[in-house]
Amino acid sequence: MLLRSLRLFKIIRVAILYGLDEIITTEFAPPRIGRLINTVFFWRDLSAPRGERLRRALEELGPIFIKFGQVLSTRRDLMPPDIANELTRLQDRVPPFDSELAVQQIQKSLGAHPEELFASFERTPVASASIAQVHFATLKDGKEVAVKVLRPGMREVIDHDIGLMHVAADWLERLWEDGRRLKAKEVVGEFDKYLHDELDLMREAANASQLRRNFAESTLLMVPEMYWDYCSSSVIVMERMHGIPISQTERLREEGVDLSKLSRDGVEIFFTQVFRDGFFHADMHPGNILVSVAPETFGRYIALDFGIVGTLNDFDKDYLSQNFLAFFRRDYKRVAEAHIESGWAPKDTRVDELEAAVRACCEPIFDRPLKDISFGQVLLRLFQTSRRFNVEVQPQLVLLQKTLLNVEGLGRQLDPDLDLWKTAKPYLERWMSEQIGWRGFVEQLKVEVPRYSRLLPQIPRLAHQALTKYTEGESQPQNAELLKKLLAEQRRTNMLLGVIVYFGGGLIGGIIVVQLLMHVLKFY
Repeated sequence: MLLRSLRLFKIIRVAILYGLDEIITTEFAPPRIGRLINTVFFWRDLSAPRGERLRRALEELGPIFIKFGQVLSTRRDLMPPDIANELTRLQDRVPPFDSELAVQQIQKSLGAHPEELFASFERTPVASASIAQVHFATLKDGKEVAVKVLRPGMREVIDHDIGLMHVAADWLERLWEDGRRLKAKEVVGEFDKYLHDELDLMREAANASQLRRNFAESTLLMVPEMYWDYCSSSVIVMERMHGIPISQTERLREEGVDLSKLSRDGVEIFFTQVFRDGFFHADMHPGNILVSVAPETFGRYIALDFGIVGTLNDFDKDYLSQNFLAFFRRDYKRVAEAHIESGWAPKDTRVDELEAAVRACCEPIFDRPLKDISFGQVLLRLFQTSRRFNVEVQPQLVLLQKTLLNVEGLGRQLDPDLDLWKTAKPYLERWMSEQIGWRGFVEQLKVEVPRYSRLLPQIPRLAHQALTKYTEGESQPQNAELLKKLLAEQRRTNMLLGVIVYFGGGLIGGIIVVQLLMHVLKFY
């Protein structure tokens, strides 16, 4: 209790020192309250911009608050732009913990001392963050590996600071009438889940394994292999990857890497993860990306740190692709319709009003050359405009927006002339064609046919049971609804079978005709 009180006192002291109360009162309270607080704390220096003061305060409060600031920077649907932009500068730099503690953690988790597990183990860490640090080692079979070790005592520290954040969020929503607009409790809850997920390193290992499998045949992206015999919830061992950090552009040029191609490859990797797999690396900042310069894998991306990934279902992918393509074509009516059809805008929203709002937001952007348009900012403006119409911004799309902004920033760093729209448009159009055209139909048929092969024999029996119960008066409304579903399913099945028979018959007929013609031509 004493430690918690001391921690709370420090948070309040830092908040007052950097004038964080001014940020809150400026947004949510009458001006007189802000003037009163500034009079009481007259000794403070508040000359720096509010976003910078908030960033410095979070850095002083430590790694958990730095991570919270990083999460806030992704919630541009809630944060003012100047604050969100400043928070993107937060870096998760934390001094390494004692190597002896890392050794103890490995021994506790894997049941043996590192000297027994590895042929060699480097006690000096090569990287350190708030959650874990990394040591290099060599397995007894000679394979070079990276050992990621969870920082000891992190769960207690996180639970402590998150508890204080929950209290602060609750008071924020109670004290200010407009505080609910910030969704403070929701944001803290989201951060709580995200941080506790990161504490389980097995989850990260599984994410890496999935991404590696998705790109097994790729010539663009490399993902380290996980060595599962050496993995636990607090220690994971993976293949050591050799490459140049993508932020070191001069070194990449010296090695002969084509930076323009590298930037385009990054865009393709991102859209492949999003639209093909619905599973994407959501922490693609420069610190987590290397570039291979080995002859056999020259110029390939190397992804690291898989604690944060995003997932999208087919509905999300369809929604996003329709919106992106509609933007490419400046079809604002389709953007508005997609929002309403998805259910994220209320059904009673007028299409023309939402269309006009989106047009007013986006037309000034399109009047500039395409290479000067920010793809991420367009998506951001869409979210901000949609808020006026009570659109529910989905968490997975917020994570996608963060990743898209990272990808765009990285691409422009590599190639200032990168035209993200021009690079992405062919990929999106090809993906839409595959989903809606013949290839999409065939792929969907492959998925559905096994299901219908099991369902077809059951339909007569289920229909008979439903009709019997209905005529006997047992739970009539419920069974009537069941009957409707069964009949609808049967009609759908009949239609599918008709399509199969029609096209299958046409294909067989075509083959027979070709064979006959070839047979006739032999006589001439």
